[in-house]
Amino acid sequence: MTARFTETLRAESQPTWDQAVGHRFVDELIAGRVDDDVMATYLIQDHRFLEAFVTLLGSAIATADTFEARLRFGRFVGMVASDENTYFLRAFDALGVSEQRRAAEPDTEPTAGFISIMREAAQTRDYVAVLAVLNVAEWLYYEWAHRAQGHRPENFVHAEWIHLHDNPDFNAFVEFLRSELDRLGPTSPQTARDFFSRAVDLELAFFDAVYGS
Repeated sequence: MTARFTETLRAESQPTWDQAVGHRFVDELIAGRVDDDVMATYLIQDHRFLEAFVTLLGSAIATADTFEARLRFGRFVGMVASDENTYFLRAFDALGVSEQRRAAEPDTEPTAGFISIMREAAQTRDYVAVLAVLNVAEWLYYEWAHRAQGHRPENFVHAEWIHLHDNPDFNAFVEFLRSELDRLGPTSPQTARDFFSRAVDLELAFFDAVYGS
């Protein structure tokens, strides 16, 4: 049986993919042991992606080749703009992160890199490029969150971040993203590999940067 195209991309990204999924930050998050300042730094940086991420999803809606896919992306944009953004604001309040700190803390290099690759993919107006970055951003997060195997820490800041990336709706969306890239990636394999591999490198670097590595 021929491997799925997305499985091939993930295999080609090793060992970086597994290092991100099994990162120290993920271990501590699942155990509910992330230091508050580390979690605050992580969320400040992750929240910086939202504008570029919504732009990337908008490009997916514009470039998808089926109406059904456009509807799936539209529903997901609604979730990001409501449930996910609300989580960030509640978490910032719980962690005592002021608007001044959020504004003053500079982007880390990986944060700037992720914003750049999201905008680059969106500007290509190439559905495969968009799918490649989205698959990394969502599938890799699904994989680390799935490691919790249903366990949720007591602190909602930890628990809800895991839940946002491991629930039936999100899991189905990840499978949809993979199926789309499985379907169309082989038509532009070089584009898919380029954006996928660069995004995986950025994911690991992003986790490392939270600890100042």
